[in-house]
Amino acid sequence: MNTDPIADYLTRIRNANSAGHKVVTVPASNIKKELTKILFDQGYILSYKFDDDTSQGSIKIALKYDSYTKTPVIKRLERVSKPGLRKYTGCDTIPRVINGLGVAIISTSKGLMTGKRAKQSKLGGEIICYVY
Repeated sequence: MNTDPIADYLTRIRNANSAGHKVVTVPASNIKKELTKILFDQGYILSYKFDDDTSQGSIKIALKYDSYTKTPVIKRLERVSKPGLRKYTGCDTIPRVINGLGVAIISTSKGLMTGKRAKQSKLGGEIICYVY
């Protein structure tokens, strides 16, 4: 049993990136599917596919690399709110990641969204992770 499935999800992507893998497979859940959609919309991953062949299902994520230098597009994935210490923010204090170059992913009452979109919607919530 995994105590923090989101940290496991981020670690699998981080490890596959550093090893130079093209595709990584992670166990699926609703929050992981939403995280994957956000990463795709923000341009951090190439593509994804939800497989429901097992009872839990899985997510296949195609990682994105720079075409010239072959370095991963995702430089860092950082888990902010942990099960032992939750981090919450209001809509007026949503952090900017690297002066707007990165993305903060926030869990709001309307679902998961980027920090910029949460600020536009005037929603606060739990800071899940930073991606840059």
